[in-house]
Amino acid sequence: MPKRVTGAPFSVTRFLAPRYWLTWIGLGITWALAQLPYRWLMRLGRGLGRMMGALPGGRRHVATVNLSLCFPELSGAQREEVLRKHFESLGMALMETALCWWAPPARLHSLLVQVQGLEHLEKALGQGGEGGNGGGKGAMLLIAHFTTMEMAGTLLSTQVAMHVTYRQHKNALFDEVMRRARLSHHDAVLIEHDNIRAMLRTLKHNNALWYAPDQNYAGKHSTFAPFFGIPAATMTGTAEMARISGAPVIPLFPERLPDGRGYRLTLQPALEGFPTDDATQDAARINALFESHVRRIPEQYLWVHRRFKTRPAGEGSVYRK
Repeated sequence: MPKRVTGAPFSVTRFLAPRYWLTWIGLGITWALAQLPYRWLMRLGRGLGRMMGALPGGRRHVATVNLSLCFPELSGAQREEVLRKHFESLGMALMETALCWWAPPARLHSLLVQVQGLEHLEKALGQGGEGGNGGGKGAMLLIAHFTTMEMAGTLLSTQVAMHVTYRQHKNALFDEVMRRARLSHHDAVLIEHDNIRAMLRTLKHNNALWYAPDQNYAGKHSTFAPFFGIPAATMTGTAEMARISGAPVIPLFPERLPDGRGYRLTLQPALEGFPTDDATQDAARINALFESHVRRIPEQYLWVHRRFKTRPAGEGSVYRK
């Protein structure tokens, strides 16, 4: 049975040791930031992002390599512009996290400008009247790691109940606050992100499951599938869970709108003819879906992740300096 975060009282005394003092200060800062007007936060986030992007370091190097691999058709100056905007987007993502953790639901709801295609999810869960299948198989919400992912999940939770997954953080205080913040918006927070059996159980109970399979994964359930034309180690769990559970797979694409106007969420119809008997073909289809949205708003994708860390046999690291 997947673990579920409960509403047990928060025990401050558990986290009074000196090793948590800096974490308390950081949490206090995020709470204070969340009290600021949204447009101020976004401007502050952009400024913070520019500072992060100006610092030489591993993450900037990883993002630079990723953009060079995925957008060879762009000039160096054009890729540098995407890189600059990407770090601004990362800074704004930090401010969005503060909002998601500390702002009241009514304030967050006001930021959701548009939801397109919600009827596809309602139909999958049997909530769409006569059009619903009522099959009790749940639905997999398929999303990539965009910088807006935390905000997207929080905003979508104002429209439909969801179960989300995440990896536990090594800092126990940070992990406790993060879990409780997410539980305040979602029906359940499932630990053990890569435990397929745990996620199958939530689908069996006809729940919407948040699922983001686009990061580098070299485990047993993976295959090499093209992403921007480059072989990328890709999870096959999407197809495996869809096959076992019978749950429809519904792509979800978030977008941060310009000029502090809020967010748009787009849900596409459930994938037809998915899964097939070819795990690599299914993984390639998922990657192609993500790629199409990334090309629309490249600065909002998480380029600082080493998406091409695992290479096919005989190929060296693309991130070696």
